[in-house]
Amino acid sequence: MRKTIYFILILFCSVLNVSAKDIIVENTLFGIENALQQAREARRLEGVTDVNIILKEGIYRVCQQVVIRPEDSGTRIIADGKAVVSGGVLISGWKKEGRYFVADQPFFNGRPLEFRQLWVNGVKAVRARDVEDFEQMHRIMAMDKAKEVLYVPTAAVKSVLKGKKTLDNIEGLEMTLHEMWCVANLRIKRIDNLGDSAAVYFHNPESYIHFKHPWPSPMITKDGHNSAFYLSNDKVLMDVPGEWFLDTKARKVYYIPRNGENMAKAEVEVPAVETIFDIHGTPDEVVKDVTIKGITFKQTTWLRPSLQGHAPLQAGMYMTEAYKLRPAIKRPNGDHGLDNQGWVGRPAAAIELNCAENVNIEDCCFTQMASSAIDYHTFTKGGAISNCDFHDIGGNAIMAGSVGSEYYEAHKPYDPSDRRIICDGLTIRNNKITDATNEDWGCVGIFAGYVRNIVIQRNTISEVSYTGISLGWGWNQQPCAMANNKVLDNTIFHYAKHMYDTAGIYTLGAQPHSLIEGNVVKDIYTPGYAHDPNHWFYLYTDEGSSGIIVRNNWTPTEKYLQNSNGPGNTWENNGPQVQIGK
Repeated sequence: MRKTIYFILILFCSVLNVSAKDIIVENTLFGIENALQQAREARRLEGVTDVNIILKEGIYRVCQQVVIRPEDSGTRIIADGKAVVSGGVLISGWKKEGRYFVADQPFFNGRPLEFRQLWVNGVKAVRARDVEDFEQMHRIMAMDKAKEVLYVPTAAVKSVLKGKKTLDNIEGLEMTLHEMWCVANLRIKRIDNLGDSAAVYFHNPESYIHFKHPWPSPMITKDGHNSAFYLSNDKVLMDVPGEWFLDTKARKVYYIPRNGENMAKAEVEVPAVETIFDIHGTPDEVVKDVTIKGITFKQTTWLRPSLQGHAPLQAGMYMTEAYKLRPAIKRPNGDHGLDNQGWVGRPAAAIELNCAENVNIEDCCFTQMASSAIDYHTFTKGGAISNCDFHDIGGNAIMAGSVGSEYYEAHKPYDPSDRRIICDGLTIRNNKITDATNEDWGCVGIFAGYVRNIVIQRNTISEVSYTGISLGWGWNQQPCAMANNKVLDNTIFHYAKHMYDTAGIYTLGAQPHSLIEGNVVKDIYTPGYAHDPNHWFYLYTDEGSSGIIVRNNWTPTEKYLQNSNGPGNTWENNGPQVQIGK
């Protein structure tokens, strides 16, 4: 009898061993893709269910996005040592030409590579611009929406005009325009010198979109706080160490080294791949039970602003069409009239998830991103982002939840009949986010749109340009897909570095049974170029916010805003008296 039991135990253990497999990956091109294919074959031929893909120490440079499919369910991709997955390429062969160092524009996948970011020895360089200190930005003087023109001081464009009366068919030169809670990246088409002022015209499609929509808008105020702007991406603007410029006509990259940089030995990297991991199933066959652990992801690109401009509605969601309504739409059940329509697209992320269940991202580092780092988008259920470090992120560090499709008007309550589309049950916990939103100032540390049962807990967020945590979408109080969301025990400080109309924690829309509790919000920045320097808050429930309990949050003062809220909100015991730490 004992021998029989012993034999059964041996047989059981052997079955267990067959059900799991380790695949070791060395630092080679397509190493991760080949490992995923090996794992699929092991499942097909050996009956394996769970696979550990173990990345040995090294830098894995990808030349395309790695797609993780339903066939990869049950896979863990784990770093053994410091494994870095990079979407970037190196630039070498620098030669000194006067004050500049110059290298050839790199080729990538057989074509000249265009890029908007560059890092030297891991430090982000500055794309050539007209001001070193943003407090020195010029302000617009006036605008004509019908003619799609902004008027600016002639002194602001003197360097690029180079004594000419008119500069037409301009390529590359951009204006980054501060607009209330967003910045717009507008590619300049023509500049006319009118004497004390200059007329600036822009390329399409962003010119049409930008001047059609009413919110956000360039600001013209009585007290002189007109919208500020800076110019970028022209060689003539290079004047301080650390600036660079890509001349796409000459196929040359120019750089002015910082003190102590030896360009013969410097490691210069630029981004080439937009999304590194695309975790993507279908609504009826999702990717399940995938874990990504201990990996550093770096250097992703996002070229839309260079190709089509960038005119966002909020939190980096760029408008594809928008216009003012006359007369305004009368909305039901207490919502105020709606004076505009807008449809939005979504910025890219280094890791994107659609149609995925129980996908966990643990102990990872995200850095040197042109846009967002992680996006749990549609048809996602469960999963967690935990113990990760985010720094040097161009857009939102973390995005979760749909904002409706590109064909769904942004202000309508979104309540799809197929509830599977909603991001449900995600946990975002114990992450550190700093120096995010450093390209698109209107982005946030953590953005959650139409989500249910999300838990955002014990994260530390600092050095962000706008808001720390933004929860909700839609600008209305009508019932929608959001419910039972929790923002708990987070610490947010040094926020609103560049933008106002902001808060440490900000909400939109009806989301019954939701809770904001135990958070610490403090130390807001005071940028001098904000058009309304008093319009900032620690906690801010904005249009349509409904069914939310806000309690026991520590803030230095009770500077809060409840703007056009719906019913069912409760505010209890928030302010400096709360005993949860400072």
